[in-house]
Amino acid sequence: MKEYELTVLIHPDLEADLDAPLNKVRDIIKNAGGTVVREDNWGKKKLAYPINREDFAVYVYMDLELPAEAPLKISNTFNITDEVLRYLLVKADLKARKALAEQAASADKKEEE
Repeated sequence: MKEYELTVLIHPDLEADLDAPLNKVRDIIKNAGGTVVREDNWGKKKLAYPINREDFAVYVYMDLELPAEAPLKISNTFNITDEVLRYLLVKADLKARKALAEQAASADKKEEE
């Protein structure tokens, strides 16, 4: 299983009941054989340009663990899902994560001194 990062832009009209579209996204990931490691809701934000005549979207970020064939299955399903305006699924940069963790640890040490 490889680690991936997924950012999903959910239709802004679904903000009131965000659980339903997020459950649908989670089910798509589980059906492809993946697991959601971490999830972070960034909230409703203005888009840089209109997508499907929408100026806003709800941003949700997820860390995933997926088997090799899952990204293609997930991409094909998201392309025909009405709740998802856009998505970005990329491999996680483990070197960058490690560098950020080391930077945070050194910042914590400096604060303690």
